[in-house]
Amino acid sequence: MKKPASIDGLSAAQARREHARLGSEIAAHDQSYYAEDAPTISDAEYDALRQRYEALEGAFPGLVTPESLTKKVGVAPSEKFAKVRHKVPMLSLGNIFSDEEVVDFVARVRRFLGLGLDAPLAITAEPKIDGLSCSLRYERGELVQAATRGDGYEGEDVTANVRTIGEIPHVLKGDPPQVFEVRGEVYMTRADFAGLNVRQAEAGKTVFANPRNSAAGSLRQLDPAITAQRPLHFFAYAWGEASAQPADTQMGMVAAFKHFGLPVNPLMALCHSVEDLLAHYRQIESMRASLGYDIDGVVYKVDSLALQERLGFVSRSPRWATAHKFPAEKATTVVRDIEINVGRTGALTPVARLDPVTVGGVVVSNATLHNEDEIARKDIRIGDTVTIQRAGDVIPQVLGPVLDKRPKTAKPYVFPQICPVCGSAAVREIDSKTGTADVVRRCTGRLVCAAQAIEGLKHFASRNALDIEGLGDKQIELFFREGLIRTPADIFTLEARDWESLKKLKDREGYGETSVKNLFAAIDASRKPPLNRFIFALGIRHVGETNARRLARHFGSFEALRAVAQAASEGSEARAEINNIEGFGEVVAEAIYDFFAEKHNEEVLDSLLEHVAPQPMEEIAASSPVAGKTVVFTGSLERMTRDEAKARAERLGAKVAASVSKKTDLVVAGPGAGSKLAKAAELGVETISEEDWLKLIGRTDSLGDS
Repeated sequence: MKKPASIDGLSAAQARREHARLGSEIAAHDQSYYAEDAPTISDAEYDALRQRYEALEGAFPGLVTPESLTKKVGVAPSEKFAKVRHKVPMLSLGNIFSDEEVVDFVARVRRFLGLGLDAPLAITAEPKIDGLSCSLRYERGELVQAATRGDGYEGEDVTANVRTIGEIPHVLKGDPPQVFEVRGEVYMTRADFAGLNVRQAEAGKTVFANPRNSAAGSLRQLDPAITAQRPLHFFAYAWGEASAQPADTQMGMVAAFKHFGLPVNPLMALCHSVEDLLAHYRQIESMRASLGYDIDGVVYKVDSLALQERLGFVSRSPRWATAHKFPAEKATTVVRDIEINVGRTGALTPVARLDPVTVGGVVVSNATLHNEDEIARKDIRIGDTVTIQRAGDVIPQVLGPVLDKRPKTAKPYVFPQICPVCGSAAVREIDSKTGTADVVRRCTGRLVCAAQAIEGLKHFASRNALDIEGLGDKQIELFFREGLIRTPADIFTLEARDWESLKKLKDREGYGETSVKNLFAAIDASRKPPLNRFIFALGIRHVGETNARRLARHFGSFEALRAVAQAASEGSEARAEINNIEGFGEVVAEAIYDFFAEKHNEEVLDSLLEHVAPQPMEEIAASSPVAGKTVVFTGSLERMTRDEAKARAERLGAKVAASVSKKTDLVVAGPGAGSKLAKAAELGVETISEEDWLKLIGRTDSLGDS
């Protein structure tokens, strides 16, 4: 990906702060898009944020961690449906936007696999359907379960609703595998979408914003009879758990889907060069308006399943696939106001309220403006006519003002230096080492700021954290206003303290005694959360879901994490241990230390742990011989690339570290191993060759022949 010119002038400290800010912003957008089917940002703007983030990582490699925004997958399933644990995670795709990035994608694949420029490499290309991802589980050929993607690990059970979709067979044809999870996209055609909105309007009901939201809303109806009345369609293009694979290529698998009676997209093609990929991309782009259903790009996948296995995954997406997005559509509208939202970390985020405008058939009315520097750089003013763009979603990206239409009365926007919620000073923290200001202005109120407290409680109870059903955003806001919940520990003493007060809630609209009892039951059910969810729920800066999983796997218990974190002052052995977790670095280690060094946080934790007992995270590949072991790779590997070796080790449940320490269990050394090998010998750490490593993990086949 090309590095934006504006990144050239950034210092490492500035880049680190912007990198962290983007992490918080994307989480809110994911929640709106995946969980609520009500996006607060356009595809174009969302893609721009990810591009900026990836460009920062490209320019400053030290920022690369497992918590990268590109490794985030959706959000947790809605509390309205039963949950389904995916046997094989349903991950998302990375995005690219230019011809040059297609060249880069193919080059990265070749580099990872160690393939020369002349070595054959087949890649499929198919339309990227703008719908809702869905997994269909067939056992002995019969459809037994259907689930949404959710957060990639756990989705919503929508079996009854999927059974109403005529294109999805209840029984597969031919001789499918005994267990076969078929994955694809549920979508709605433009004509069906228009007809549905006419019926909705005639019935006095809410009309949908676009076909994607319409399809998602239809599939996630609590009453399957409503879904049955909605004209939904399905394309199959991937698979999860399978007792056997009908083919050894991507094209072969999709052909098998068709043979089994599943609908597949006829525009999928097999390409053998970058030129072939780009030609097919342009062909599909030229057909876009006439297809009858929405697409927002073309997906490229390495055809060989053996090579896909070698390439593996990063946290959010497969290395062997990417989505080449189409350009955004543009329009103009007027900025009527700029409002400030306050998040759980105190960040003040400006939001532009726009005159509603239709862009590509979708009405949009607001957009995030990121931060005060972005407003100043683009010189966005209230009253300005601005150019906006979108690429398949509701809220646009603001590109900039149309200066010849600027009202004479329009004044430069003055970003508030006072928190609009609590009145505390809002400041841009100064980096003591560089003297530069953070790009984000934050409320200093912390303990007295209701917005931060409320957002923190929402995060704690959210589906990806402690997953307390019935304690959603509205309930937390209500309970906070009523003084019933102020800290996370208050949630678990709610029944004992406030049963009489809560019984009165039955007089409020949408609340009754039964829902109160259900809430108490859900709270009790969350008293023994998985360790990774508990860590994530605490809201430690730079510790999202991926880093929380890494910490849970590394330390095994909250007590162990807490002890090391409390001792992790700068330069300490404990700080080095956290830094040594693969993908971690000084920024994350410092944030963890700061969190546990805060006296108030310690008091909150002590109170919370009286009611909550975090449980060890379910081990990945617990039966493998390296599960739970800390492994370091050093020297030149000859049978696979270093990235491939690390990826495979993590899939087997190992913890890959960057350097050797007394906690290292195994060092895999190839030719040219130097200081790490010497350190291993000094500490008495077991050292093996690459060949012995392959035998240990049960992969003695010649990887180079794949």
